[in-house]
Amino acid sequence: MATHPSPKRAVETPTIPDRLYFKIGDVARILKLEPYVLRFWESQFPQLKPNKSGTGQRLYRKRDVEIAVEIKRLVYGEGYTLSGARQALGQAKRAEPQTSVAPPSPAPVPAATVAKKRDNVAEVVVRARTELREIAAMLGSPGSVTALPMRRRARSSTVENVSGSLFDA
Repeated sequence: MATHPSPKRAVETPTIPDRLYFKIGDVARILKLEPYVLRFWESQFPQLKPNKSGTGQRLYRKRDVEIAVEIKRLVYGEGYTLSGARQALGQAKRAEPQTSVAPPSPAPVPAATVAKKRDNVAEVVVRARTELREIAAMLGSPGSVTALPMRRRARSSTVENVSGSLFDA
């Protein structure tokens, strides 16, 4: 079956440098693999998703390199098939404890404080409505807004074309 490992082979665990991003060639050198193997693994393992730069260069994060190391260990060291390694990685992912900490629940707010805030909001809304009605009344009444006369820009002096040519000779 795909999930049964074959006899174990010795696979050394490489040391991963402390960097933010790694190019595919760097990861291939670290793992002692060809870059096409890593590209193929990207299509086979949904956990292995490197970012891509604007020019299309694959940029592996340290976590991606760790996943690639684990895939190599499972496939080359433990003898798993790719589908078996995919299942083993999926089970390991589910078995990991969740490291994210739930945000603390907010402290209960007294009902009197909630009612007071609601009254303040209602008061602000009533004031805004009143002001808007006053503005609408001013705009709607015919004599309240005096139309300002349109000012026209003075034309520049007219140039008469005596010679018939656009350019002076």
